[in-house]
Amino acid sequence: MKRLITFIEKHSSGKKVLGLFILTNLVYTFMLTVTIPKTMEFSNGMKLLDMMPTGYDLNYVSALFTSLGENGRLTYLTYQIPVDMIYPLLFGLSYCLLMGYFLKKLNKLNSPHGYLCLIPIIAGIADYLENIGIITMLKNYPELNEATAYSTNIFSVIKSISTSLFFIALIIILIILGIKVLNKKRA
Repeated sequence: MKRLITFIEKHSSGKKVLGLFILTNLVYTFMLTVTIPKTMEFSNGMKLLDMMPTGYDLNYVSALFTSLGENGRLTYLTYQIPVDMIYPLLFGLSYCLLMGYFLKKLNKLNSPHGYLCLIPIIAGIADYLENIGIITMLKNYPELNEATAYSTNIFSVIKSISTSLFFIALIIILIILGIKVLNKKRA
C-alpha cells in the first residue's frame, strides 16, 4: 500500500488527473456511442454481458450469442472488446489518482482512507477478467462451458459492485471536501 500511496502522491497533480479523467471518459463515451451500439445492432435488444451489472447465467450467454449471430459475435470480439481492453487500465489509473487527489486535499491520503484508491483498481482488474471470459466464450461458441460463464459472471458483478462503491465513496469525499471549503470561507 505504501508504494501505491507514493505513486499517487507523485502523479496526482491536477493537470495529470484532469487529463486522464478526460481521456478515460472519451474512451467510455466512444464505447457507449459507437462500439456497444454497433454490437447491439445484432443482439435483438438483448444487453451485452459487459452491460449487465446484476449478472447473467449460461442460458443468457447462449441466448445472447445465438441472437448476435456470426457477424454480431465477430463485431463483439473485434470492435467492442479491443476498446474495452484499453478502458479498464484507464479507469483504474484515472479514478485511483482522482480519489488520491481529493484525499490529498483532505490530508487523508496517508490514512486508512487511502485504501479507497484501490477500489477502481479492483474494478479494472475485474473488467479485464470479465473480458477474458467473454473472449473465451466468443471464441469457443457454440461450445459454452458453465464454469467459464459462471466465473465471467462473477467478475462482471465484482466490476459492477466495485464501480458503484467507488462512485459512492467519491461522492462522499466530494461532499466532505465541499463542506471543508465552505467552512474555510466562513472562517
